[in-house]
Amino acid sequence: MRPPKTRHVALLVETSNAYARGVLGGVRKYVEAHPGWSMYLAEHSRHETDFSWLEDWHGQGVLARIESEETASFIRRLGLPTVDLSAARLLPELPGVETDDGTIARWAVQHFEERGLRHFAYCGDERFGWSLKRGARFEEHVRERGSTPRVFRMKPSGMRAADRERLARWLTDLPKPVGVFACYDIAGQEVLEACKLAGLAVPDSVAVIGVDNDELVGNLTTPALSSIEPDTTRTGYLAAELLDRLMRGDDLEPGLRLIAPTRVVTRQSSDILAVQDPLVAEALRFIRDRSDQALAVTAVLRHVGLSRRALDQRFLRSLGRTVHGEIVRVRVGHVAELLSSTDWTLQQIAQRLGFSHSEYMSVVFKKHTGTSPGQYRRAVNGSVARQSFWND
Repeated sequence: MRPPKTRHVALLVETSNAYARGVLGGVRKYVEAHPGWSMYLAEHSRHETDFSWLEDWHGQGVLARIESEETASFIRRLGLPTVDLSAARLLPELPGVETDDGTIARWAVQHFEERGLRHFAYCGDERFGWSLKRGARFEEHVRERGSTPRVFRMKPSGMRAADRERLARWLTDLPKPVGVFACYDIAGQEVLEACKLAGLAVPDSVAVIGVDNDELVGNLTTPALSSIEPDTTRTGYLAAELLDRLMRGDDLEPGLRLIAPTRVVTRQSSDILAVQDPLVAEALRFIRDRSDQALAVTAVLRHVGLSRRALDQRFLRSLGRTVHGEIVRVRVGHVAELLSSTDWTLQQIAQRLGFSHSEYMSVVFKKHTGTSPGQYRRAVNGSVARQSFWND
């Protein structure tokens, strides 16, 4: 039997950010299951349009993030089967695969709502179609709730020192407390740095969430950045599958195939519950800052100067749970974060968070969430679409 003909495929996908690398990972998974591809990829950033590395290339198909007219013109000249991986839709006649920006925007608003926030703002980057779409849908969801969305537009040239100062002034003028949805994690990092410049407390005055769950960016910032994680693996896999069909001669409908995000990853930048009672707010900050400790209720009582009965009554009025219930909620959330972001054993996580032993931690986790730590980790690693259960 003759071996299948090798298909030569160009990947015009940047390698400079977590989202694109995740998409490339999805392409790889498809090729592993359907061998016979020879892929051409050059290391480049989102804005590069130098395709000289393909001058003598003779291939059968292209997967491309078409986010500029230069890239669109190059694709037209090639005249090959192509699947678009961008929301810009500069070549609407092509089939495309892209993250569902409407769902991302809705999850961001819900994330802030669950924390008691009633003021919402968006930090967008007008260079990108997906940012414009996320912003438009975010504004729609905010207005549906009877609130007024505030919008900051990052300049096409990128953020310079003067632009960060402009962002700091914008943040200062927002009504507080406010939830700021950043179009992607790099913008979220800029928001957090601008908050430092303006002397704004995060998350107490400004809660921040980004998109992409870039582990480097999310944990490099102080405080760590919450983020909505897109399903990049499924996006890349489906794009490769569609291209395979095009190269075999199948007719495909143009238009975008939208892929829902997988989960909200809650870190300190949005780990807030906005409450009117100042003593409850102070107790919440105290509990949150000690989520890696075996915190006793008595320590919280000493910190705020109230009896257990008095503080529990205030917590029940504000949150619907007791002080002990809040301590457990926060600690389980920290366990879940480490399960999803590290490969640590249960024993290592238990030691890091001050549990007496991993068996006890597992019992607490399952009682609070309905699933064991192992089941949760497998679900996350399998990209099961879910929001963070500890937001309830």
